[in-house]
Amino acid sequence: MMMMKRTGLKIVMASTILFSGVLGHVSATKAAEFSKAVAPSIPIMTDNLLKFGLIKEKDFPITVTSGGLSYTLHKIMIYDINSKEAKALRELYRYPNSTMMIYAPKYFIWTKITITNHLKKTISPNSETPYNPKWILSFDVSSENGRADAPIPIAKKNESNSKEALYNFKLKPGKSLTTYQAFYYEGDFNQFKIDLAFSDSFSKLIVAANAD
Repeated sequence: MMMMKRTGLKIVMASTILFSGVLGHVSATKAAEFSKAVAPSIPIMTDNLLKFGLIKEKDFPITVTSGGLSYTLHKIMIYDINSKEAKALRELYRYPNSTMMIYAPKYFIWTKITITNHLKKTISPNSETPYNPKWILSFDVSSENGRADAPIPIAKKNESNSKEALYNFKLKPGKSLTTYQAFYYEGDFNQFKIDLAFSDSFSKLIVAANAD
């Protein structure tokens, strides 16, 4: 009789432990699900324009199309020319200290872009001259030095369609290229505008403007 009681007690205790374990697992799972559900989603940073007083008129990505060529801007980050980010990228792709337009750049601008050929012929930087460069980024329309200029990534100078640092490209009909491109800039910031010129067609898009 005593043996049966002890056996019954062990079964009850084992059942209790098992139930507690299952309950604990369910609670932990529910807690994890709850935490995941209520945790705020962290937006992907696509720009730091607000740091320079520029307020976006629309969210990225944004696209400008002209004469069968489209330019999509996915991301733009503006760095001080001597910042660690700028130095790292300049050293990696061997960007020169200046360009023909900008001798003493204050800012290094890093962009992620996609260019797409909607025509039935191949597009390259020299296509439809004299429109080269075909896209221009400006940040101060009231100033002569309000335009950014793209330095040559010497490490990628001989590579066509680089997906790391754009210099030369050749887009066959219907093809796209997603890549990165750097710019130097020395002016102020009051309006961010993209101009695109191709095949006797001109388009412009105001991306952001100063609140004032």
